[in-house]
Amino acid sequence: MGATAVVGAAPGSIVVVRDEEWLVTATEPTTGGALLHVQGLSELVREVEASFYTSLDRIEVLDPAAATVVADGSPGYRSSRLWLEATLRKTAVAMTEEALTASTQGLARPLAYQQSAVRKALDPANLRVRILLADAVGLGKTLEIGMILSELVRRGRGDRILVVTPRHVLEQMQHELWSRFALPFVRLDSAGIQRVRQKLPATRNPFAYFKRAIISIDTLKSDKYVAFLAKHRWDAVVIDESHNLTNTATLNNRLARLLARTSDALILASATPHNGRAESFAELIRLLDPSAVHPDGSLIEDEVKRLVIRRHRSSPEVAQVVGADWAERRDPLLLPVKPSPAEDAVADELERVWLHPGKGRSPYSGQTASLFPWTLAKAFLSSPAALAETIQERMKRVSATDAPGSEAELEALDRLLGLTTTALASPSGKYKALLRHLSDTGVGPGSSMRVVVFAERVKTLGWLRKQIQKDLRLGEGAVAVLHGGLPDHKQLDLVKSFKKESSPIRVLVTGDVASEGVNLHLQCHELVHFDIPWSLIRIEQRNGRIDRYGQKIPPRITTLVLDPSGEQFAGDVRILAKLIEREHEAHRALGDAASLIGAHNVEAEEEMIRRVLAGEKKLEDVVRTPDEVLAGDDFDAFFWRVAEENDETKATREPAVGALAPEWQGTGLYADTLTFLDEALHEAYTNPGSPADNSGVAWRRHDNHGVAELVPPHDLLQRLEVLPQDYLSERHVARLLKLATTRERGEQQLAAALDDQSDCIWPESHYLAPLHPVLEWARSRSRHILPCTTCTAST
Repeated sequence: MGATAVVGAAPGSIVVVRDEEWLVTATEPTTGGALLHVQGLSELVREVEASFYTSLDRIEVLDPAAATVVADGSPGYRSSRLWLEATLRKTAVAMTEEALTASTQGLARPLAYQQSAVRKALDPANLRVRILLADAVGLGKTLEIGMILSELVRRGRGDRILVVTPRHVLEQMQHELWSRFALPFVRLDSAGIQRVRQKLPATRNPFAYFKRAIISIDTLKSDKYVAFLAKHRWDAVVIDESHNLTNTATLNNRLARLLARTSDALILASATPHNGRAESFAELIRLLDPSAVHPDGSLIEDEVKRLVIRRHRSSPEVAQVVGADWAERRDPLLLPVKPSPAEDAVADELERVWLHPGKGRSPYSGQTASLFPWTLAKAFLSSPAALAETIQERMKRVSATDAPGSEAELEALDRLLGLTTTALASPSGKYKALLRHLSDTGVGPGSSMRVVVFAERVKTLGWLRKQIQKDLRLGEGAVAVLHGGLPDHKQLDLVKSFKKESSPIRVLVTGDVASEGVNLHLQCHELVHFDIPWSLIRIEQRNGRIDRYGQKIPPRITTLVLDPSGEQFAGDVRILAKLIEREHEAHRALGDAASLIGAHNVEAEEEMIRRVLAGEKKLEDVVRTPDEVLAGDDFDAFFWRVAEENDETKATREPAVGALAPEWQGTGLYADTLTFLDEALHEAYTNPGSPADNSGVAWRRHDNHGVAELVPPHDLLQRLEVLPQDYLSERHVARLLKLATTRERGEQQLAAALDDQSDCIWPESHYLAPLHPVLEWARSRSRHILPCTTCTAST
């Protein structure tokens, strides 16, 4: 092919620079002349990415008109077909294409309501993909994220992607994106960052090194990473649990504003996307599209509808689709519990002296006399162990001061501590009720039954673990404790283990660190509230761990309700029990319990409930019914109008409710991806089945089992370095890469990874989805075939 000195190279052109051939992938004007971004084609620079300035290098554009066409002598025109297939695979699908492509060909079951979320995100009416995924807990926002990212990649708008999540769901998100969509993300947790530091100089921007990374928001918001991010652009950014971004005075918000400016597509995800205040929700909307918010901060309703997706379990679009794959939650089970005599004595002391002291006041000597007694009550309702810890901490602080009334408070605290110590030494009524419930549920030696037990205080968690392990005679590791004080990797290991059928864990005793974003439903359908959160949001978050899509058995939520003999304290506990019932009503009617109180903040809800317990307000005035929420004129009602998009608009944009998107037909050159990979290997190697040390890759197809395998050559290994490190090491991918070649086998392998006896959650044979790196490798090799076989150079 002839070379000319014409520099006007467009993407797709082939140029000669420094005696090597390059494919132009992008061009941009600069003050120093045109800048060409290229990918190497000739042998010496194959797959190398580089950039050249026209002012610094002699750049020659190969003229296609000067090519001499020669016959393709390969079997069945294999070379030409591979080159065409590789070119078509490299060519981005148009953003206006209505059919979904890669997102429906992974291991995510194509549910209509999830596809409608993808279609709305990709709507050609939007110049950029900017969307808030606000589906209620359990609907599969992670899968929707994976589907949207897959489509962006296939449409040529997802080369560089950053995913930001809370640290305790890093691995879960990474696992879903790789296992179901073949989208590899480098996990930059503490271990991942250390690995990067070993590879890169301290001054090198790590985000320029990795095209796709997943990192926790707590890590990323630090100043040193913000400086790196400010110099980098992304094709797409995902921020999970985005309700943590709305406070403009926080580092989270600073990070979100920076990423919103430096990314094309922005996907925010949260099941609780607002805190009841229009100005906070407006901050989320500004991140997506500033033009959707008036200068005075008011929201443009039609614009917000375009940017927000919100459904819940009972939405018609969801209810008729999920069926047996999301079993209906049973009515909540409230178990009244008689306290032991020693516990009842503590409850009586709390009621008479601290909570309801008649015409006097509590012995508290601090500035918040109305608050601390309820802190004691809340600790006691968690466990006597938690109350003892709270009393001891308060006594230390009081002893260090000489405030007026401190002696009387210390005396009252000492008396309460004595009663609590006696209660700790005797059998607990609530604990015995928990033990009976666990036994009745089927937890015991030799049983596979599992239960998640939630409690608020860490002291309660440790006390429960020790007692349950002994009294149920369970084996080592059968009772595990999960709380926020554990290191990252310990939290991840516990959650990973609990998902597996082979896990020894039968009772997971956890604090509220597991109430947000963690999936515990794969092997468990029983949940117990050992104490009652004073927040509807927290109750909903806890319940959502087992009540979510993929739950095959109707989940049961059990709450232990203490019933002390003191009339006022017993009434307080009954008020708390009503929160469980109200959350259940909201779950069915709204899919969101936060709107009932309207504070949309755990701490604010707790304060409102404390005022109810103190007799300052009535429960009915603080906690609304679902009907009252929908009929209101506040921001909650506005949000539900936005979420319940009018049927006429939806009908013009989408197929009928429940209908799936049109199936992508592919290129038509090959029946499936396996055939393409097989042909590419036979073109690249004389005998691909030969051992790797004999000019082959040990290629084997086991069609009867839906599996294929090969030993990755050096250039493929380089591409696989960005795969999850756990997957690479635990599945020994460098020695043998195993591929599931049918969707059925892929799903079986993914399920088996959660059932087997090892600690590995990664499938042994990874599904050969359209975006799999091995197919990208085969495509790249095939793109280099034709210039060497069908073109001759001419000058």
